[in-house]
Amino acid sequence: MQVFPGIAVSPGIAVGRLRVVDRRRINVSEYPILQEDAILEIERLEVAIADTRTELESLKSHLAETTGEDHLFFIETHLMILSDERLHSETSAIISSNLINAESALHRTLQRYREAFANIEDLYLRERINDVETVIERVLKCMSGEKTEPLPKHESRSIIAAHDITPGDMLQIDRDNVLGIITEIGGRTSHTAILARAFELPAVAGVEGLFEPVLDGAPVIIDGTAGVVVVNPDPETFQVFLNRKHHYEYLESELLKTANLPAVTLDGHEIKLRGNVEIPEEGASVLRHGGIGVGLYRTEILFMNRSKMPDEEEQFLVYRSMLEAIKPFPLTIRTLDAGGDKLLDGMEHAFEQNPVLGMRAIRLSLSMPEEFKKQLRAILRVSAEGAVRIMFPMISGLDEVRAAKELLEEVKLELKVAGVPFDKEIKVGVMIEIPAAVTVADLLAREVDFFSVGTNDLIQYTLAIDRTNEQLSNLYQPMHPAVLRSLRRIVQEAHSAGIEACLCGEMAGEPLYLPVLLGLGYDELSMGAGSLLRVKQIMRRCTRERVIQIADGCFDFATAAEVEMYLKRQITLDVAKSID
Repeated sequence: MQVFPGIAVSPGIAVGRLRVVDRRRINVSEYPILQEDAILEIERLEVAIADTRTELESLKSHLAETTGEDHLFFIETHLMILSDERLHSETSAIISSNLINAESALHRTLQRYREAFANIEDLYLRERINDVETVIERVLKCMSGEKTEPLPKHESRSIIAAHDITPGDMLQIDRDNVLGIITEIGGRTSHTAILARAFELPAVAGVEGLFEPVLDGAPVIIDGTAGVVVVNPDPETFQVFLNRKHHYEYLESELLKTANLPAVTLDGHEIKLRGNVEIPEEGASVLRHGGIGVGLYRTEILFMNRSKMPDEEEQFLVYRSMLEAIKPFPLTIRTLDAGGDKLLDGMEHAFEQNPVLGMRAIRLSLSMPEEFKKQLRAILRVSAEGAVRIMFPMISGLDEVRAAKELLEEVKLELKVAGVPFDKEIKVGVMIEIPAAVTVADLLAREVDFFSVGTNDLIQYTLAIDRTNEQLSNLYQPMHPAVLRSLRRIVQEAHSAGIEACLCGEMAGEPLYLPVLLGLGYDELSMGAGSLLRVKQIMRRCTRERVIQIADGCFDFATAAEVEMYLKRQITLDVAKSID
């Protein structure tokens, strides 16, 4: 028996036969070339890029016929990377200046990309390097004369293991026979992981040492909830995981029975539960798990890995696909929330010592009003086809809100003059995620239709803690008194102004914090699809009076540790009473 730890990226437990697929990277050899051969090497590079584009266009056509138009976004992303001028110009410059072969020059360009992405703080954006690597690997294979073959058809009860599984692979996978996915690279926010969760396939990433052909065909257990893979399990281990699998599936089936039940407390107080999504494929999973729409649609993925901004039509088509996936429920679209150094290789921007506090989110959008207006136009056009809300990120004060709304009004007027339909009463909200916004929440509430609290950043900025720094993880405290007071103030100011208080950070899906958020009075919680049913189940066992009592009690303590201990004690008491 061999046990392989990894990263849990898609929940569930599967038992089957391991099928090792050769998806190893091509080994690139570097060798010198003559000055007169540099032109020939650059031509080889351009031919390989053109052949790769043809490959991807062919795959796109195939997927359009077999899986529909909704699944083509990943292929479009890869085509955009191929069109990136930096990929062409930098690699050609390396060939000419270093007089080395095209393959090694392309590999050096990839290394520069890796270094640039490694400096990105946001995990989701940082993992977009996987897309760049996938595309460059295709080009290298074209240079070597190889083709990127689709995953082979597998017999029933197969669990696929590969160095990497691309989004294109995932879209062509035989989901009737494949029960789970294991990869050596990637993480929870990779496109493959996102698709695995959308397709509800257990998946574990970051597994090392598993991809030898000798293991092909071995019995294997994959636990996508704990992030563990077991090859050749002994009888005792097999029984343990089989029991876990049955327990997990029983709980899931019981929870799914409540998907269509309302999210109400025992005494009839209703809360809206919605999903956080990145791609249209996730919409079906949100609805299946009882979500009534999307409270946070992150649009950043549209702007990554490209040399120019997406045009209005491209954005409109993607937003419309997202809306279609969740109809008849509402879609909340957050405008671009990322920094210039994370987006466009072709964008000119000044070096920033601390980009987390620099030109990003609403600041970046306002600094390029014509591009911002393209996004606003696309959102407004989609609003004619269903319930859509606009949400501006990282707001610090009224000036930003008013400037963004002024551009929105300009776009509305342009569309009206052009006779293009849109929702004239579209709701506009802001993300409350930095202390300045909390302090002036009363002023902001007069200008917008709703607040949505981004707790991930609110905690980070309030406590001056880098949430990606493992050495400081113990100081990242959602129940810190400063955070609790901020959360209370946000709700109070929203309700005083007659607008909704929503919350879309990771806290929304954490059962321990649910009584606090309910007791504080939040009107809407938005989270990953996998958390919706468990949150609803707990909510339906609470009373409004009890959660208010629990939330009020949190403010009697001076430290986060004391608050968490208090919460666990209260939940234990409630469980004991329910058993009695």
